[in-house]
Amino acid sequence: NWQWSASTGTDAAPYFRIFNPINQSTKFDKAGNYIRTWVTELLNVNDKFIHQPWFMNRKEQNRSNCHIGKDYPFPIVDLAKSRYRALNAFDN
Repeated sequence: NWQWSASTGTDAAPYFRIFNPINQSTKFDKAGNYIRTWVTELLNVNDKFIHQPWFMNRKEQNRSNCHIGKDYPFPIVDLAKSRYRALNAFDN
């Protein structure tokens, strides 16, 4: 089961099943309780931004005391682009 949940190893699912961590988080932890427990930098972030805090404007960042690029990093991976690259790799 751990291989299935990590999307590694052999799997009967089609190659195009690529998990999106933001969608999974939004679906299974809507209020962000898990995130807030383990990523304390996001403890005071508004529910609206808990799954994508880099969309907070400066006012929201000040309110939550979480400044993107300082207290919490900017995204490293563009999920849409990485999905596209993975699908292309599987197709070839």
